[in-house]
Amino acid sequence: MATEIRVPTLGESVSEATIAQWFKKPGDTVSQDEPLVELETDKVTVEVPAPVAGTLENIVVKEGDTVEVGALLGQIAEGSGASDAPASSAKAEAKSETKAETKSGAKAGKAELVDVVTPSAGESVTEAEVGEWSVKVGDMVKADDTLVELETDKAAQEIPAPVAGKVVKIVAETGTTVEPGVLLCQIDPSGEGAAAASAGKAAPAEKAAPAAASGSSMPPAPSAAKMMAENKLSGDQVAGTGKRGQVLKGDVLDALASGATAAASAPTPSQISRGPVAADDEAREERVRMTKLRQTIARRLKDAQNTAAMLTTYNEVDMGPVMELRKQYKDLFEKKHGVKLGFMGFFTKAVTHALKEIPAVNAEIDGTDIIYKNFCHIGVAVGTDKGLVVPVVRDADQMSIAEIEQEIGNLGRKARDGKLGMADMSGGTFTISNGGVYGSLMSSPILNAPQSGILGMHKIQERPMAVNGQVVIRPMMYLALSYDHRVVDGKEAVTFLVRVKESLEDPQRLVLDL
Repeated sequence: MATEIRVPTLGESVSEATIAQWFKKPGDTVSQDEPLVELETDKVTVEVPAPVAGTLENIVVKEGDTVEVGALLGQIAEGSGASDAPASSAKAEAKSETKAETKSGAKAGKAELVDVVTPSAGESVTEAEVGEWSVKVGDMVKADDTLVELETDKAAQEIPAPVAGKVVKIVAETGTTVEPGVLLCQIDPSGEGAAAASAGKAAPAEKAAPAAASGSSMPPAPSAAKMMAENKLSGDQVAGTGKRGQVLKGDVLDALASGATAAASAPTPSQISRGPVAADDEAREERVRMTKLRQTIARRLKDAQNTAAMLTTYNEVDMGPVMELRKQYKDLFEKKHGVKLGFMGFFTKAVTHALKEIPAVNAEIDGTDIIYKNFCHIGVAVGTDKGLVVPVVRDADQMSIAEIEQEIGNLGRKARDGKLGMADMSGGTFTISNGGVYGSLMSSPILNAPQSGILGMHKIQERPMAVNGQVVIRPMMYLALSYDHRVVDGKEAVTFLVRVKESLEDPQRLVLDL
């Protein structure tokens, strides 16, 4: 019996893909869920897994061919030696290794070691980068204690301990790239047998790190370890001032400044070539690899600049009416709805009203087509310590201000906790960015591709304004609309921003749908 392999659904507005690479050839034995082929679209790269175990019978399309969603890729003959197929995933190898170690360990027979593997990070996310480990080999952990943080190009994810016990082995070093199912570490739930299970098998991360300072039970901090390795310093040459005597980056800098070793005072070839002043500066620099999330942010923002005909138009809004309304009803609003009445609810509602009147701002270009969105999924840019993320309030045009405030609050908490999923950040049609919370008075936001518009909010600043022939002090905010001039004409952009201004200066318009 043959099972067909077809192109899966690739996401909103994506109808075709290019065959990037086949991982198997006809006649190869495959396991269920084993990646067979990699597809590339203009948005994501997707691996197509084997739907069943068996033998790859034939391949219909070649590498480099373009195929549509649902197209036939190949066929698998079920049951043809599938049971004899060697396990190809790192997870399977790790499990067999674990069993062998358990049999040979002096006390490991008392409890099976528990594998901690890389979880699935969501659709289109096929790999992650191992961040900083919160534990080391020999540490005792409780169930749900954070072991390590994994970073993808979408978000960061903390990996908790599945059981209580002792960490006996760390397999994946900080900075390595792992796929779903790959072994990260092992835990002995009995808390015993750690020495037998890990003897002669120190964690790779510990091999790479310099020896701990004399009298310290803690390895150097990662930035300190890197600097010590670059300057050929050993653990006993640097006095640690951190917790339990841990060597920190400042301790290494102090050791270098005091000329404690010849290695610290001898310039490297690169320092010589850069000159004495540059060499001194280099000793005080810290080189940190960009996270996958930061790399994706950088790539997407630059792509938006290179692709869109981006232009920004400005206006200003008197925030007095909204502030008065908020002051008058904030206590009653919070009591009834369980959420504070902020400014984002008003801005989101004003934007959805304007988008209905000016649909071009709510559209996107797909090849030679313009796709007009008959719904308003509003992205709200949120700054986190990991970088900028844009969770989406779906169907905001159908929500009340209270519902919008509640959803923004929920998404903001998930963003700060690193718990945003792919579904939370995909499908946005327009974005609002609030630089005012950081004190920005004026800026030109960059488009969140493939969207055609983004509204920039700014700081509320009291300024003298002419009102009915009189100079009065009013709480004013500058608004900035960046738009894709390929889709949105100047008249439409200006009209959109004026409509947002009118709704905020006369909030009754939002109630009366004017």
